[in-house]
Amino acid sequence: SMMQLGSLKPWQALLLNTTGDSRLSPSALLEYFQPLIDFLQTEIGNDYGWDSMCPQQDDLSESSENATEVESVKQFLDSYEMDSLKILQEVTVANWNEETNITDYNKEILVNIGLMEAKFSQVKADEAGRFNTSHLPKSLARQLKKIKDLGELAQRNETKYKKLQNIKADMESIYGTAKVCLADSECLELTPGLDNLMATSKDYDRLLAAWVSWQDASGRKMKYLYPEYVQLLNEGYRLAGYSDAGEGWRSDYESPSFEEDVAELLSQLLPLYEQLHGYVRRHLMLQFGQDKFPSSGHIPAHLLGNMWAQNWEALRDRLLPFPDKIAPDITSELINNNYTTLGMFRTAEDFFVSLGLKPMTKYFWNKSELVRPADGRGFVCHGSAFDMKSRNDFRIKMCSVVNKDSFITAHHEMGHIQYYMQYEYQPVSFRNGANGAFHEAIGDVMALSVQTPKHLHKIGLLRNNSQDYESDINSLMEVALRKVAFFPFGYLVDNWRWSVFRGDTKPNDYNKHWWDLRCRHQGLSPPVPRLDSDFDPGAKYHVAANEDYIRYFISNILQFQIYKGACEAAGHIGPLHTCDIYGNKAAGDRLRKMLHLGSSRPWPEALKIMTGQEKIDTGPLMEYFHPLYQYLKKQNGKDYGWDPKCPQLDEDEDLDKGKNFNQSEVEVAQEFLNAYNSQSVSYKHLSAVASWNLKTNLTTYNQRVYTNISMRNKQFYRRKALEAKKFNTSNLPYDLNKQITDISTSGSEVQMNKTGQTKMLTLKSDLEKLYSTATVCLNHGKCLSLDPDITHIMAQSRNYQELLDVWSGWREATGVQMKEMYAKYVDFNNEALRLKGIENAKEDWLSVYESETFEEDVATLFAELLPLYEQLHAYVRRHLKAKYGQDKFPSSGQIPAHILGNMWGQNWENILSEVIPFPKKESANITAAMLKQNYTVEKMLKLSESFYASLGFQNMTDLFWNKSEFVKPKDGRNFTCHASAHNMHAPEDFRIKMCAEVTKDFLYTIHHEMGHVQYYMEYDHQPIIYKAGANDGFHEAIGDLMSLSVQTPEHLQKIKILDHISNDTESDINFLMTMALNRVAFLPFGYLVDKWRWSVFTGDTTPAQYNKYWWDLRCRYQGLSPPIKRDLRHFDPGAKYHVASNTPYMRYFVSFIIQFQFHKAACDISGYKGPLHRCDIYGSKPAGDKIRKMLSMGASRPWPLAMKVLTGQKKMDATPLLNYFRPLMDYLKKENGNDYGWDPHCSGAQYE
Repeated sequence: SMMQLGSLKPWQALLLNTTGDSRLSPSALLEYFQPLIDFLQTEIGNDYGWDSMCPQQDDLSESSENATEVESVKQFLDSYEMDSLKILQEVTVANWNEETNITDYNKEILVNIGLMEAKFSQVKADEAGRFNTSHLPKSLARQLKKIKDLGELAQRNETKYKKLQNIKADMESIYGTAKVCLADSECLELTPGLDNLMATSKDYDRLLAAWVSWQDASGRKMKYLYPEYVQLLNEGYRLAGYSDAGEGWRSDYESPSFEEDVAELLSQLLPLYEQLHGYVRRHLMLQFGQDKFPSSGHIPAHLLGNMWAQNWEALRDRLLPFPDKIAPDITSELINNNYTTLGMFRTAEDFFVSLGLKPMTKYFWNKSELVRPADGRGFVCHGSAFDMKSRNDFRIKMCSVVNKDSFITAHHEMGHIQYYMQYEYQPVSFRNGANGAFHEAIGDVMALSVQTPKHLHKIGLLRNNSQDYESDINSLMEVALRKVAFFPFGYLVDNWRWSVFRGDTKPNDYNKHWWDLRCRHQGLSPPVPRLDSDFDPGAKYHVAANEDYIRYFISNILQFQIYKGACEAAGHIGPLHTCDIYGNKAAGDRLRKMLHLGSSRPWPEALKIMTGQEKIDTGPLMEYFHPLYQYLKKQNGKDYGWDPKCPQLDEDEDLDKGKNFNQSEVEVAQEFLNAYNSQSVSYKHLSAVASWNLKTNLTTYNQRVYTNISMRNKQFYRRKALEAKKFNTSNLPYDLNKQITDISTSGSEVQMNKTGQTKMLTLKSDLEKLYSTATVCLNHGKCLSLDPDITHIMAQSRNYQELLDVWSGWREATGVQMKEMYAKYVDFNNEALRLKGIENAKEDWLSVYESETFEEDVATLFAELLPLYEQLHAYVRRHLKAKYGQDKFPSSGQIPAHILGNMWGQNWENILSEVIPFPKKESANITAAMLKQNYTVEKMLKLSESFYASLGFQNMTDLFWNKSEFVKPKDGRNFTCHASAHNMHAPEDFRIKMCAEVTKDFLYTIHHEMGHVQYYMEYDHQPIIYKAGANDGFHEAIGDLMSLSVQTPEHLQKIKILDHISNDTESDINFLMTMALNRVAFLPFGYLVDKWRWSVFTGDTTPAQYNKYWWDLRCRYQGLSPPIKRDLRHFDPGAKYHVASNTPYMRYFVSFIIQFQFHKAACDISGYKGPLHRCDIYGSKPAGDKIRKMLSMGASRPWPLAMKVLTGQKKMDATPLLNYFRPLMDYLKKENGNDYGWDPHCSGAQYE
């Protein structure tokens, strides 16, 4: 009957009558051949399909010479295909399991399988590297290239690779399990809890609390992991032939100028973003109040509806240009239409199928996890798609909810799945996007169609589809809040990481550079001060998971290009933003051809299929948003833009701003600390008394008492450390957190045995006793102690041989005697520290500066100061050559170390008479003036006390005057003359110990030591753990800060030590020379003592190398050389008290820099105008108030915040010191000409 009708009826009607379906269908054909299909699938497995592009000519031509090579390569690739798929299946399953069930077990499996993958990849890369690719077809050569490009897998050290993977897993675990507990709600995970709060709350403080707490719960907790991760990651990429990981990541884009290219793309998009930013800022100011916004034009980063301010769409209702115009509310419509999460994904599937693309597989619907599991598993909610590398097994993992964001994300993630399915038949090396950005763009192309009012109306999510100008602007604003708002963030995440990977951004600057970029590019600022200890980049999943991010930036541009290409294929007529490609097979065909390529061709070729062009172009995006751009320009006028620098925030505010804490936990912590403070003060007092008794009376009995008390104290601190470790400090306010953390690191669960502790403490006491009791016996038979005898000779004698005898004798009496003891002490000390989890004493000493770049920072500071020291050194060398004869000086340019007026060549002030620039100019002899006026040591102390009192500081206590020992005792006690201040941890009990005499040097030393005592008194109200300087350098700087005023001619006249002063250039140069011989001459010695010890502590310098390395440093940095031969027997570092007593010394180098910073700030506060070297702050209460405010903080805040209280800046800066000595520097340069500098190597004649 069908045949009889001929063409009388439409063929569809005939088909309907005959088959019951008017549509053509291949189902009957497939059913017919089903047995054959089953047979073929069994036979060929995955070996089927072909490239949709015709092969290039070189793929077809195989000369007889390389035919064998081609066949060998094909055999290798066939083998690789089978083996790699097995490995990749295991890796992907392990990844899936770890992200959907975060456990230590799954983490361990993932790490071990990752290790197996690395080994496999390394073997295959080596095999691929044996082929000569120059004559191979391009397709084969490209596969080999991809197999050889290992990236981080190039790391062949199994321990290091496993460490890398463990750190990555740890960071992902921190991120995936992080929770925030706000005061008025249950503890919230990121998704959906915090996401909803950030999107819906209009409470400034609640948003702030959530924002700060998330940074603390995620990023801050992983900061300590990230530097090592970067180091290990870079190491792998360098082994793969890249300069760093950043270069490896960028190689995916196959462009040597990629970094410059993306910067140019951002600059093209900036005008549109600036207009959007200006519009949004103005509306948010109206809502929250102008006082919440910095004058720099930035928007506080927590107000934009999203934890990272990368998507502002949650603010749509507050920002729509025409709020009275009905705008699509997709979330509401989804709910009204009874959508489920499954329904959203089915709708996304329908869109792709309408284009002729594939439906999702049964595996997809059965294996995907589309909502947060209800069984409490640790689960990484961040949406992601998985190609399980097993036929038809593709999955999505996310914590979707019924809202617009999840609806759009469903399309995005399904775009990945479509890509996987389209290139499934490519060789495994090509089963990737053309580049990373292509993979991200596909689903978003669909979302651009999905969000059009036309499409929303079509699928029932918009009731009225009447489009006019106002509706268009509203619609474009909604898309811009998602797409345009993202661009700077999408750019800066990897811009930050590239800088980190290159080493341009050091760990201590991680957070600063992060906010520098966010302020500059996003126009956003942190709502509260951020510290170096924060790690806000880690609060973003892709940083924690080490996933590159620039692909999203490129994708957000690329998707508009691909979208325009699809719209052109679909025959769309009209504005680009109104195009809906739903149901258009022509657009789907073009898209499928591009996707099918995978990464088998360079990405420009893939792009050309879709767009007809080979370059990434912002043109389609700017075309899409053109109507909105014109609207925004008209609305904003000139009210747009921001200062590229971050605004200055008040660092002195509460560090707990924006945080909420569990009150019961806070109360328990406070009770623990109250008990700790009351108990530990008695332990501190007994220890201080024992130390004082030992230093003022070196006897075996006192040493034994000191050792026993130290042992008992260690037991107490160990117990308290164990108790402190039980607290979850992340749930405590900063103040309690810091105290308990510090207590927890003061002891150890594992400790050195009692015998070891006793030996260590005894060694320490013996070293100090040996130093303090040493004497030098000269030829005349008299034995001399260091103070005052030897010190006087070194200062006053100009007899080259006498100076040499004393210099050499002191080193024989000290260093030589203690070398073996010192090596043992280093081993014991390191062992004790390792039991506390600290690698060595270097790490322990550096920790007080709370900076991972401190070593580099001080090296940089020294380099800035070196030119001034070089000029001083040259000037002094020339004058000393004239004094002692050129034959006494090595040709290498160094100065013999014993002729500089000081035992260690650290202070040259005693040779002032030999080098004073204008000797005919009357110079003040302060020592003579004080002796003439019948000064006593007590009078010098009272003078110092009056200086501090003039600034508003406290007077010394009665106990200070009664208990201190200011002069060397006459009762024959062995007494440590090295001046020191002591906090006895008893009410009003502060003391100084020294062997003072009436001299200028001791006048200044008294001010220095009294500075320590003033510091003790100012922070005496603090909890015991905070009774310390902001860092060690601060404690040393305070007294010296006062000395900078005390030493000015103006002050010496004011206190009547000098009758009159001169105010001329020559007097100024003489004065500055005096100061430089004290301050500038010290700098290299202050720097090198601990540089030497750090090397000793790490084991880089062995006992056999002790002395050689010591002199290597002194020759290189000080320009001083040993005056007589040194050998393995010598231990010249031990001739310095701080080495013998194991006292850190870098604090003095730091203090010599920051005291000038403090001096400059205090002078400014006092209102002083004039050269910095003539400033006297005596009597300035405003300056004193600022100094006291800084001192009263003790160690309760990070030292940069303490420094900022006085100076307004948070970093050490050599500029004030250089400015102080600027007139002298100019004079010295003129005097020296080209005659300065020295060979950094010691003269060989002085070494054996």
